[in-house]
Amino acid sequence: MTDATAMVPPADGAQDVPTSTNPSEEQQQEKPYDSSFLIKTTEPRRDREETVAALDNLHTGSRPSPCDVHGSGPLLLSDIPIKAKPVTEGGGGAPVVMGIDEAGRGPVLGPMVYGAAFWAKDTDANVIPKDFNDSKQLSAEKRDELFQKIKDIPDIGFVVRVLHASEISRSMLRKDPYNLNAMSHDSAIQMIRAVVDAGVKIDTCYVDTVGIAGSYQNKLEREFDGHGIRFVVEKKADANYAPCSAGSVVAKVSRDVMTSQWKYSEPGYEPVGGNDFGSGYPSDPKCKEWLEKNFVDSVFGYPDFARFSWAPMKKKMEDESVSMRWEADDDDEDEDATQMKLNGFVVSKKSTTDGKPPKRKRPRLAYFDKLGMTAVTELVVA
Repeated sequence: MTDATAMVPPADGAQDVPTSTNPSEEQQQEKPYDSSFLIKTTEPRRDREETVAALDNLHTGSRPSPCDVHGSGPLLLSDIPIKAKPVTEGGGGAPVVMGIDEAGRGPVLGPMVYGAAFWAKDTDANVIPKDFNDSKQLSAEKRDELFQKIKDIPDIGFVVRVLHASEISRSMLRKDPYNLNAMSHDSAIQMIRAVVDAGVKIDTCYVDTVGIAGSYQNKLEREFDGHGIRFVVEKKADANYAPCSAGSVVAKVSRDVMTSQWKYSEPGYEPVGGNDFGSGYPSDPKCKEWLEKNFVDSVFGYPDFARFSWAPMKKKMEDESVSMRWEADDDDEDEDATQMKLNGFVVSKKSTTDGKPPKRKRPRLAYFDKLGMTAVTELVVA
């Protein structure tokens, strides 16, 4: 058994200071960031203990700085219930029912979180909690109680997909916008794909719709054609089907824990008023007050906890941030100098007043003269 403390050789003029070789209680509470989340942790966890540890890290662990964030956000797949595991892995190979829902679609602050839950169709009815319902209609205490049951019952598997505000912002603000509905659909597809890739047979998947239910269902059926999955996509599916209700609980509690204990990735940043931003919706007075107090930088505006693609944020940035002009904007305006249009290769038939062809706007490239190529005078469509 080794001593818990060791003497560190002092620097010149310094005193001997005992230093513990074991992490302090404060260090143990600070969870290290699991960088594998950045590349989507689609592999199932080995057991429930590892699942809960990974979930705690996802909920309250530190995150990378904004400049290190790219691609899709974290996706966490729990361990697979033994009944649903492939027979080749010592499981029962039983088909499962699965449900998917989201939380945090509308707020201007924090992530949108997708949650899913699944269990074998032949799971004893007494094992699954009977009081699942739309998580938004349950009290916070009841949701916490149900989520604890989900974590405690190894017969229930679950998936969490987090779309951080930074992912939402850069997706919606890019030149070719990637809208929230498309992100939502793709997140559900990623979650289903993770379960399927783990060797689980999905019998029926219940999804709370985003957009037109029929179109969304057709999209899922095309995506998973050949897997024998029956999709049920409906409004309020989270209030009608237990797996979807359980997924709703996973999503809502995960988001609540993450936002209430948010660790800002900007070094040394502490918001005015802490995390007292209410629901995070733009219409919430507490949220409005938080946004007013925390516009802290004339260039970047807010921390990456905010969704810059939301209309109130866009207006705030337009009104109060410094004006910037990008080189790309100048290039776009000087289109004649950077791009050649099709009609640039055609000699105009119009003449000047002296009867001579008009002068070129730009010199002819030597490449064409070298090859003996002449300009097109007329385009003929066969």
